[in-house]
Amino acid sequence: MTAVRESAVCLDVTAFYPQGGGQPGDQGKLLGADGEYVVLDTRKEGGDVWHTLQREPPPIGTAVRGELDWARRYRLMRYHSALHVLCGVIYQQCGVLVTGCQMYLERARMDFALEDLGAARVRQIEEAANAAIAAALPIRIKFLSRDEVWQNPDLIRTHAHLLPLEIAEVRVVEIVGLDQQADGGTHVQSTAEVGAVRIVKTENKGRINKRLEIVVEGNE
Repeated sequence: MTAVRESAVCLDVTAFYPQGGGQPGDQGKLLGADGEYVVLDTRKEGGDVWHTLQREPPPIGTAVRGELDWARRYRLMRYHSALHVLCGVIYQQCGVLVTGCQMYLERARMDFALEDLGAARVRQIEEAANAAIAAALPIRIKFLSRDEVWQNPDLIRTHAHLLPLEIAEVRVVEIVGLDQQADGGTHVQSTAEVGAVRIVKTENKGRINKRLEIVVEGNE
C-alpha cells in the first residue's frame, strides 16, 4: 500500500477499475497477512486509484493481493459492450451523439441527441443490436495519439467532448465492422458474450434528448 486515508487505500498496481464513464467502480477483496479487506468501491482522483474498504485499513507498506468480484465485473463488461453496440447501431442509423449513460448490475441506460424515438425505430434499433451481437463481432482495443483522434472526429461519440487535456494517448474500443470510439472502460472480447439486448424503457428527456434503458439476457 502506497497511501492510506480514513477507510481508503492506494496500491502501487491494481486491477480494480475505478468509477468512470458511467461504469461503477470495482468491488472485491484485498488479501493480506492479517486477513482480508473488503473493497466497497474504487474511484480515481488525479492519478491515484483509491480503494474504499469496509474496515480500517492496514498501514502504508502493507503487502496485499487484490481479488476482484469477477461475476460483478463481468456483468458490467457485458453491459458496457452492449451500450457500445447500441451506440454503433444508432450512430449508423441516425448519426447522433451520446448525451449520457449509466450502468448498473441489472440494467443500463444511454441518452442520445435524438428527436424521433417512436416504437418502430425502437424495434429497428433492438433488432439491429441483436443481429450485431449474434454475429460475434470481435471487440478490440487500440491506442491512438491525441492528434490522430482529432483527425477522426467520429471517434468522439459524446455530445460534450470529454477528452482530458492531459491525455496524450487515447484508448479506442473497436467493435469490428460496427463501431469504434474513444473509451476507457472494460469490455468483453466478442459481442457474442453480451448475450442479448432488450430495450425495456424509453424516456423523453427533452425535445432532442431521448433515453433508452436496456437489460442484457443470457450467458448467465
